[in-house]
Amino acid sequence: MITMKNVSKNYYEKENTGFKGLFSPRKKEKKVIKNISLDIPEGQIIGLLGINGAGKTTTIKMLATLLEPTEGRIFLDNIDVIQKPFEAKRKINLISGGERNLYWRLTATENLEYFGNLYGLSSNILRERITNILEIVDLTQAANIPVEKYSKGMKQRLQIARGLINNPKYIFLDEPTLGLDVLIAKELRYYIKKLAQSENKGILLTSHYMNEIEELCDYVYVLENGEIHSQGTPKDIKKNFNAAIKTIITFEIYSNSFLESLKNITSYLSITSTKKQNTFEILSSNSILKELIQIATADEKTSILSIDVIEPTLEDALLSTWGGTND
Repeated sequence: MITMKNVSKNYYEKENTGFKGLFSPRKKEKKVIKNISLDIPEGQIIGLLGINGAGKTTTIKMLATLLEPTEGRIFLDNIDVIQKPFEAKRKINLISGGERNLYWRLTATENLEYFGNLYGLSSNILRERITNILEIVDLTQAANIPVEKYSKGMKQRLQIARGLINNPKYIFLDEPTLGLDVLIAKELRYYIKKLAQSENKGILLTSHYMNEIEELCDYVYVLENGEIHSQGTPKDIKKNFNAAIKTIITFEIYSNSFLESLKNITSYLSITSTKKQNTFEILSSNSILKELIQIATADEKTSILSIDVIEPTLEDALLSTWGGTND
């Protein structure tokens, strides 16, 4: 398990004093990460969310040994990452979205041979590992084709293969489906699940796409201004942010007494009529389906044609606190 304990990160930025010439600008200390703690267990996918500037990239860089924390400790399977970064690097890898970090004129095999040699892998181990990795990401048939002839999806799968070349126990995925179309992104999510479930990799995932986080992640940390604002399963997060449940009722006929009874339901937030005749949308903090059925069956003058319940998404929950801006 990777454990980050009470970690903070400070930067120094130049502060304009208004003076020129001999007076150099003062340096102002800015704390971008504030006393955060998180865990990344093996075999689980952990989400890291937040709007731009929340501290996601800085957090990943510290976990990946690219930045050293100002305060706090990071442990990887009892290895002190700050004191022994090179030992930690053997067990981790970072995979970014887009088409960077590959050599397009080389084949998939040649790319993986190059990156494997950087880790000092012997020829026999490297040959066997490349064969296995290309099978995991379904690129065996394209192993000897130059990367410049690959589709976007194939390139991103090769990025995953590159991230597996040192057989890491933990992988940091930074926007892995960025810029991919729907079908390719779906395919890539399959391979991410496979890494956790079949290969027992611990994964930290950041993504712009909340449906992706909701589909893949076992646990989520939400960063806001460098602090952990909320954490839990996607279901927990939705509950904590009180995201509204939408219930749409279509009537054949309804009575005024039914509407009065409807307004007495304690958990409803708002009731609005839609453009569709005899249709109401009700926002509530909890499910009101049971109460609706009870008051409808008790009112002989009301006849309901349909009831549709739309559960809130993780995006709905986070937008309620981010004020309409998500990352």
